[in-house]
Amino acid sequence: MSSSSPIALGWRLGLVCSLSSLLPAESWAQTAPSTRLDPIQISPPEAAKPKRPSRNNTAAVRSRSRLTTNPAAHDTSQSAVSSASASPTLNATKPEATGSRLNLTPLQTPASVEVISSETIAERGQHNVIDAVTQDGAGFIATPAPGNGGLSFSTRGFAGSNSVMTLYDGTRFYVGSGTLTFPYDTWSTQRIEVLRGPASVLYGEGAIGGVINVIPKKPLATPYNDAEVSLDSNMTRRLALDSAGPINPNVSYRVNATGNMSDGWVDRDKTSNVAVSAAVRVQASDNLAFTLSEDYGDRSPSRYFGTPVINGGILDALRFRNYNASDSTIRYRDNWTQFKTEWDVADGIKVNNTLYYLTSERHWRDIENYTWNPATQLIDRSSYIEIFHDQKQLGNRMDTTFSGHIFGFANQFVTGFDVNHIDFTHTNNSPYAGASSVNPYVFDPGSFFATTSPTAPGFNAIVNQYALFAEDRLSLTDQLSFVTGVRYDRPEVDRTDYRVPSNSFDVTLSGTSWRAGLVYEPVKNLAFYGQYAVGVDPVTNLISLSTTQKTFQLATGKQTEIGVKQSFWGGRGEWTLAAYEIIKTGLTIPDPSNPTGGLALQIGQQSSRGVEGSIGLALNDGWRIDANLAVLRARYDNNSQVVGGKIVSYDGNVPVNVPQQVSNIWLTWDFAPNWSVYGGVQIVGQMYSDLANTQARPGYNVVNGGVRWKPDDRTTVAFRVYNLLDKVYAVTSNGTGQWLLGMPRTAELSINVKF
Repeated sequence: MSSSSPIALGWRLGLVCSLSSLLPAESWAQTAPSTRLDPIQISPPEAAKPKRPSRNNTAAVRSRSRLTTNPAAHDTSQSAVSSASASPTLNATKPEATGSRLNLTPLQTPASVEVISSETIAERGQHNVIDAVTQDGAGFIATPAPGNGGLSFSTRGFAGSNSVMTLYDGTRFYVGSGTLTFPYDTWSTQRIEVLRGPASVLYGEGAIGGVINVIPKKPLATPYNDAEVSLDSNMTRRLALDSAGPINPNVSYRVNATGNMSDGWVDRDKTSNVAVSAAVRVQASDNLAFTLSEDYGDRSPSRYFGTPVINGGILDALRFRNYNASDSTIRYRDNWTQFKTEWDVADGIKVNNTLYYLTSERHWRDIENYTWNPATQLIDRSSYIEIFHDQKQLGNRMDTTFSGHIFGFANQFVTGFDVNHIDFTHTNNSPYAGASSVNPYVFDPGSFFATTSPTAPGFNAIVNQYALFAEDRLSLTDQLSFVTGVRYDRPEVDRTDYRVPSNSFDVTLSGTSWRAGLVYEPVKNLAFYGQYAVGVDPVTNLISLSTTQKTFQLATGKQTEIGVKQSFWGGRGEWTLAAYEIIKTGLTIPDPSNPTGGLALQIGQQSSRGVEGSIGLALNDGWRIDANLAVLRARYDNNSQVVGGKIVSYDGNVPVNVPQQVSNIWLTWDFAPNWSVYGGVQIVGQMYSDLANTQARPGYNVVNGGVRWKPDDRTTVAFRVYNLLDKVYAVTSNGTGQWLLGMPRTAELSINVKF
């Protein structure tokens, strides 16, 4: 029977509809796998990598814009891939947008760049951005918590939203009070690009550790429809839809939605989420296109703030206990509206402009700290916290790319500007009073309002940010290129303190970032590179600067990096190796002449050095292996804090939430026609939860695996098991003897249908 026959189509749709009955009619889900459960396919290097322009061929470098080609060049939703071992997953020969604004491939970029495709994400059942980045990218771990919105990462020795930036389709949402809540799911994601090392030259302050760029699916010129349902052992019900195609010869669209409802894996922790993404692309002429997109997320995420540590570990009997109040609540609502213009002005001249309006509304009402009291044998609860965030950001980013020759050398040059206006209001019930004690095993969770302080506006911050940037790639020979970049940022912060008006202030900061690198390709698809980069970080999120921080300048990070990358074996093998050193200066430490006066000096220093490697191999007989390893030595070189009225030095200690070793290993095997099995292990080393390095958090190895069956070319059935060995491990810590545990062993069944 043909898979495209009416009977087969009806069978597939009936199967999806039957399983969707598991979902409440009003429910939508947080996350779901991407549009296709087929593996990634990389074209042979000859087709995937742009030809190196000759210095004597002007036409070769003055190529027409991608406007006249498929607007979703990276979208392989409809590609025919027959084998899970078709190719590895490093994507070294495909152009990417995160490591450079010049549309270079990772092989052409003098930096550590990886591209994680939607096929890889879907194949491994990575329903959220955190899992996709930390389980596929080299050197990343996540430090998610309800208080930071769940999107906090650590890489190359630097942790948190001050140092590791998250973008959505190249656009940055400025982080307020350490919190970022979008993007979170991967159903709407076409690929995730990660850049390790200082990226301020491209995206501004706050990216000394690296950048994560989540790129959504784009409108398609041919019809495409996709649906998926899944159910797991935590009663997580997920429904996802994706549709794309032409409206008329010049207009195309993409709409996808995913919804989730779950009972959760700890007590009293039901969650629900919805994410909707829509885009319309208008090809106004051969050289001009407009794209209007709207992305919306509404989440009621987990209200689990962690498990108290007892005698240095977690008791099995407390693993599934939730000590939050019965009337606790968390909700995030995010809206991203973007209008993009792509204009091919003339041969060798292209203009891109993105106008955007972003909003986020957040609310927390929780009891957040739980401490074991050995004297009373009770759990002491404190920090009855209620917070509202109301954040709006209006911005515009424009760049112009010139392709041509300088003194006979092929050259690509891009320059542009980035402006933003941010309005952030923080409402809270500080000083967060309230306390209670409960039995660890059997207790009444009580009400948040039983003992608390009133909620009222705290402060408002208006930030106006201006930036100019430029980047250049000069091909000195057919084998050697010189890549440089520079960016100047000038943010202005105007803070109004509603509680203590005298603490209101306005301040203007500035920072210049730059990088210079060489790429040498002695033979085709083998590249050696070296880079020196300078980036800047704020002492805290810019829009959350307090009056005691208003005189501080941006901290500076300097990185030296060398490396080698190769794509070989007709694209079936890829590997990378990089070594780096980063030194960050400008950390704040107490003034030794007045340790209790609250004054600080900006003379602290932190450094890290490390080695990172990745490899992907598509072997014979349906086998594929992907692996990466990051080993580093991160230290505080000059850091101290006031403890008990005295200055305590932490020089030589490991920074908080920074493991010294991170690795991932994935193995896939097509063991029979239309059948494949996979398994992977995420290995994270020990880390510390405090500056003194007295609160060690054990490392962990988490094993995930699954099997996939394709009864026909448009249907995929997958059975997955997450945390196969049921490892009890801590993802992060609040630094006060409380660990946020990872999900226990969870089984999931999903069915994906394309029609």
